[in-house]
Amino acid sequence: MPTTIADLVRSGRMAADWGVALAPVEAELTAALEFQVAERAAGVVVLPDETRILAAFEHPLADVRVLIVGQDPYPTPGHAIGFSFSTAEDVRPLPRSLANIYRELAADLEIAPADHGNLTAWVDQGVLLLNRVLTVRAGEAGSHRGHGWEAVTEAAIRALAARGGPLVAVLWGADARKLAPMLDGVHCIESAHPSPLSASRGFFGSRPFSRVNDALIAQGSAPVDWRVPQATLWD
Repeated sequence: MPTTIADLVRSGRMAADWGVALAPVEAELTAALEFQVAERAAGVVVLPDETRILAAFEHPLADVRVLIVGQDPYPTPGHAIGFSFSTAEDVRPLPRSLANIYRELAADLEIAPADHGNLTAWVDQGVLLLNRVLTVRAGEAGSHRGHGWEAVTEAAIRALAARGGPLVAVLWGADARKLAPMLDGVHCIESAHPSPLSASRGFFGSRPFSRVNDALIAQGSAPVDWRVPQATLWD
C-alpha cells in the first residue's frame, strides 16, 4: 500500500485537497500505515482491508458538510469498511450502536431502518464518517491507538474547522466530545454515544439528524437526505 501522501493521491486513495491538509502530519500518517503493514506481515488480522483504511479521505475535503466522529473500526472481521459506524452491506445482525442510530433516525425523521448498515449514501452527500483511529486488530477494540492515527485525524478535523462552513459536527460520546475545542466556530451537536451502554442516557431523543439539517439550512446549505436505500449499494 502506498504510504506517502503523493502516492496516495496519485493512486486515488486520497483526494488532492486532503493531501494538502494532511501534509503537516505525513510522518504520522506514514508511521500508522507502516505499523499496520508490519502487523499484517506478522500474521495479525488488521481491519479494515488495506484498500479501505483511508476511504474517508477519498471524497474531497471541500465537499464535507457534516462530520460524524467515531472511535475506531469495528473489530469483527468483515464489518469495517473505512467509515465510522458503517458496515459492509452483508453484515447481519447490525452492530448494536448502528441499530440504535437507525432507531433514533426513525424516531427523529420517521425514516425506516435500512436492511443493511452501509452508510455510503450519507458519505456521497458530504457526510464525513471519520474514526479517530483508522485501523484495529481483529477482536481487540482500541488496539491501534497511539500509533499515529490520532494526529492524522486531528489534523483532518482542524482543517475542516479552518475551512469553515457549511459544516456541522456530530460528537457522540465522551471521547468525541473532547474534540469540541478544536472545532471552534463550528456548529456542534453533542450527546451520549449510541452504544447500548449509553444510548438511553442521552442519545435517544437527541434528534441529531433533524438538528443537523436545521443547522445546514441556516448556513445556506441543502439538508442531508438521511435515507439509506434498501437496494445493494456495492457492485
